[in-house]
Amino acid sequence: MRSSFRHCAASACLLVCLLLALAACTRKTVSFNSRPDSALGTVGRDSLTTTRADSLHRGPSLSTARKQLAMTKAEERAAKEQEKDAQRKPRKKKKVFLGERIKRAYVKSGSGGKNQIIEVFYYLRNFQQPNPYAPARYYYDSKKHRIYKATRELNPATDKILHGPYKKLQNNQTLETGFFALGTRHLRWGKFNREGVLLSKIHYEMGFPRDANITYYDGGRTLLQEVVPYVNGKLEGDYARFLVDGQRDWTGQFENNHRVGTWTKYWGFKNRRHYEYEYPESGYDPEVAEPALVKEYNRNGTLIFDKEKNFDKRGQPEAEDRPGRAVPRRGK
Repeated sequence: MRSSFRHCAASACLLVCLLLALAACTRKTVSFNSRPDSALGTVGRDSLTTTRADSLHRGPSLSTARKQLAMTKAEERAAKEQEKDAQRKPRKKKKVFLGERIKRAYVKSGSGGKNQIIEVFYYLRNFQQPNPYAPARYYYDSKKHRIYKATRELNPATDKILHGPYKKLQNNQTLETGFFALGTRHLRWGKFNREGVLLSKIHYEMGFPRDANITYYDGGRTLLQEVVPYVNGKLEGDYARFLVDGQRDWTGQFENNHRVGTWTKYWGFKNRRHYEYEYPESGYDPEVAEPALVKEYNRNGTLIFDKEKNFDKRGQPEAEDRPGRAVPRRGK
């Protein structure tokens, strides 16, 4: 009986040894002091912690996905901004000529239809008084809606100084083109007939014809005496004569060697008008020997005679009627 017990104990020990050997082959003991890498050495890696090299084979990482997501939002914002810019109205560029801000306007005159004349022009937004020595100064009367040649000190409240491109049209045909600068004619001006044929062209420098004969009272060329406009040897353009104190004496206009339009004689103080004589409208018509007196003013600037309106107060005591000087000869 003792021998059979020993035999059973030996069998049990052998069985325990076999079980221990089998457990050693199938389990791996991990201590708390082991490295995380070794502990997870046999476990599949989490895709969220893969490196860039692994992502080439296993798909994008979290950081790459975030970058792609951020780029997508940036592109989306850029697309929205482009769409907003396309929907916004383009800003109007400020109109500027020779460094001065200008505004566009137009006036109509004459009868309607094919005979109507349209003048398109620009004027200064900020008023500036033109050069008093300029042979002719032009402004737009915002109340009467007409362009005038100045014969007096201009009013900043109502008188708009012409400055910029100018064009006169009739029945969609250009009759005259040019530029104004601070109320004076500037650069190239051209006149055309109704068939579009160029009749004349004049180059101006701030109101003075480029080829004008200009004389002065003094050697320093500061006191202007007379401006006689010449173009290609012909009298063409604005004429002006001044007194020694700078006051205007005569103003008028030549075309094709002939006086045209209105010629004005001044009193000699405050640039007040005295007489206005009327010549033919075109220099290609025969020049009259004696111009017609159409208006007369007294020393106070009051109108005392108007031929067109059949108005005549000359000879009355308050009229202060006085004779004027003779019409100047050509070139003198």
